[in-house]
Amino acid sequence: MTTSYKALFALTGRIAAVTGGCGILGRRFAEGLAELGADVAIIDLDQATADSVASELASRHSVRARGYACDITEPLALRSTADAIEADLGPVSILLNNAASKTRDVDAFFAPVEKFSQETWREIMAVNLDGMFNVAQVFGGRMAERGYGAIVQTASIYGLMAPDQRIYEGSEYLGRAINTPAVYTASKAGVIGLTKHLATYWAAKGVRVNTLTPGGVESGQNETFKARYGARIPLGRMARADEMVGAMLFLVSDAASYVTGQNIAVDGGLSAW
Repeated sequence: MTTSYKALFALTGRIAAVTGGCGILGRRFAEGLAELGADVAIIDLDQATADSVASELASRHSVRARGYACDITEPLALRSTADAIEADLGPVSILLNNAASKTRDVDAFFAPVEKFSQETWREIMAVNLDGMFNVAQVFGGRMAERGYGAIVQTASIYGLMAPDQRIYEGSEYLGRAINTPAVYTASKAGVIGLTKHLATYWAAKGVRVNTLTPGGVESGQNETFKARYGARIPLGRMARADEMVGAMLFLVSDAASYVTGQNIAVDGGLSAW
């Protein structure tokens, strides 16, 4: 039998859900899925923004796209959202488990380890890890019942390795001093572990689960940070958000039908040093 390798990447007729679908990476992920033919559910906190992103996708790619406001820390709300998506678009067979949080208090998020509060720790974990599990439980459980599905969970390079504290001196994001807090590293490392567990748990039910680990993505950092981070990267620069999309499309497509439990690092070679 002759295989059409191009056809392996086609997503026409698939229903995809993207949490954090209005964010820097979420919008690009949704764009890539729609361009390859998938109908897309945009899940985020704000209904108006989710509707706007969905409307743009539907117009550009002639697919069905809908926005859904949902707090992923609320399991009952997630189940209601999953029900609504199925009623509007159909059963979800692709999940981009992508939502993450820096909390409502940016100063608290960037506090040093010695002063980092339990309240902020729990607020971030509630989204970045607990919420990740909630989403996988609801959508992945339904995929397992139907015997088919692909889940990609977004981690971070700092789930694989510790940040180099030297790059932060003089570094800013949108005009304020930054660092990478321990809770972010811990939560993203947890995502990688969760992926491995779910991949083996649902493998017999036809559900593949993989992690996409982005390296540093340009999104408002000052030139000092870009230069210092880029100096650590074999390819010599930070990533563009759209450079994460190709790996995601591979992982959700039939081209990756024998790939599960893996972590694909799109990091310019940083983790290879």
